[in-house]
Amino acid sequence: MKRLSLFLGVFFLLFGYAFSAQMGKFKYSDFKKPKRCGICHKQIYNEWKQSLMAKSFVHAWDDVEYFKLALPHALKFEKVAGVKAGCIGCHSPLAFLSGDIPPKSPKAGTRANEGVSCEVCHNITGTTEKVPYNFSYVIKPGKVKQAPRKNIKAPHKVMYSSFLRSPELCGTCHDEASPYGAWVKETYREWKNGPYSKQGVRCQDCHMYHGPGKAARGRFHKDMAHHNFHGAHFESKLAGAVDLALYANKSKAVPGGVVKIVAQLFNGKVGHYIPSGSTEERMLWLEVWAIDATGKKWHIPVDKKGFKGEEYTIANSKVFAYQAMGEIMGIKNFKGVKRDGDVPDGARIFRRPFFDPKGRMTICQWYTKSNTLVDYRIGPRETKVETYTWRVPKDAKAPITIKATLYYSLVPSSVGKFLGLPKSEYKPMVVNTASLVLK
Repeated sequence: MKRLSLFLGVFFLLFGYAFSAQMGKFKYSDFKKPKRCGICHKQIYNEWKQSLMAKSFVHAWDDVEYFKLALPHALKFEKVAGVKAGCIGCHSPLAFLSGDIPPKSPKAGTRANEGVSCEVCHNITGTTEKVPYNFSYVIKPGKVKQAPRKNIKAPHKVMYSSFLRSPELCGTCHDEASPYGAWVKETYREWKNGPYSKQGVRCQDCHMYHGPGKAARGRFHKDMAHHNFHGAHFESKLAGAVDLALYANKSKAVPGGVVKIVAQLFNGKVGHYIPSGSTEERMLWLEVWAIDATGKKWHIPVDKKGFKGEEYTIANSKVFAYQAMGEIMGIKNFKGVKRDGDVPDGARIFRRPFFDPKGRMTICQWYTKSNTLVDYRIGPRETKVETYTWRVPKDAKAPITIKATLYYSLVPSSVGKFLGLPKSEYKPMVVNTASLVLK
C-alpha cells in the first residue's frame, strides 16, 4: 500500500495537470456571476474587476501563451497533453470545473472570461495536498460562502474559513510542477522557507491591502481585505521593492584612469524571491551608465564573479533562445529570438533559467525539464553586491554621473515582439535608481 501511495504521488507530480477529481464535476450554472456578487459587495467587486484575478484568462500574454503555445503543444505532444486542462485549472477555474476544455478564446465572450472570480475563492474549502500546488484546491459551490470573518450576517449562509485567510489558498495555484517534475512556480514555497512566514506575515497581508472599506451593504470594516491583488504587473507595487545603493572608490574621474563602482541591492520588502512566479519569462536586470558633462553615455558591464551558469545572468545580444516557440508554431529552421531582448550587453540579469528536454533555454514552463543550473534571483532580505570596473574614456568631460537603474519586465522584449504582444506586456518598469557624481 505504501508503494502504491508513493507511486500515485509521483504520478500526480509528473502528470497531475490532466487529472483532478473535480475537473468537469460541475456546470457553469452552479456558480454565480461576479455581477451578482457585486450587487451587495460593490466596492470589492469594482476592485476585483480591475485586478489581474479578473483578467487571468483574457489578459493578453495569458491568451497568447495558451492559445498560440501551450494548447497547440498539448494537442500534438503527449508528454505535455495535460496542460490543455492544467493551465485552465488556475487561469479559468470555472471552465476547468465545468469541463469546458479547451475553452473558446476570450473573443468568444464565454464564462471562461470570468477568470478567478468571487465564486472560486469563496467556495474553496481546502486543498488535497499537504503542501499545495497545481490547482489542488477543493471547491464546493452552493449557498454557503466561505468567509474570512466570524459571525457575519448576510442574505446567504456564511461559514468562517481559516483556509481562506491562509497562504495555502494562494499556494494551490501559485506553485506548480511541470509534467517533467520540475518546479516552475514556487512562490508559496519561497515564502514558506523565508523569514516572513516565521513572523506570520501572509501573502494576503501584502497583496490584499487591509484598511477601511465597505465590504457589503451597510457593513463597514476598518481592516477590510481589499481585492486589488497588486503584484509585479503594477509599477506602483514594483517601485522601491528592492533597495539600490551605489558607491565608488574615487570621487574624481581622471580620463584614462580606472574607477571601481559597487552596487548593492537589498530585497527588504518582497516576501519571496524577485522575480517570482513564472520566472522563465520574468526579467529583472541592472543597468549602470556613465554620463559626462556633454551628455555622452557609456554603458558599464558588470564584473564577472565566475559562478556556475553565470553566462545566463549577463546580457548578451548574440545569444538566441526560446526555439521551442517556433517548433510549436510550425516555423521551419527557427533559430529563436534574442535571449535577453533589448537589455544592453554586460548588464546583470537576476534570473533562474529554465531548460527544455533538449537542453535549450525556454519560456514554456510546461516544457521545462530542469531549472537548477543557476538561480541568481534576489531572495527575501537578501543582498546582492555587484561590482563594475570602468576605465574612464580619455574624451570624457567631468563631472561624470554614474547612474544605476534596476528594471523589470514581464516577458523579454524579443518574445513580446515575436508574438505580437502589446508593448505594455514587455516594457521595462523601473524598480529603483541610484546615482553618484564623479568630479
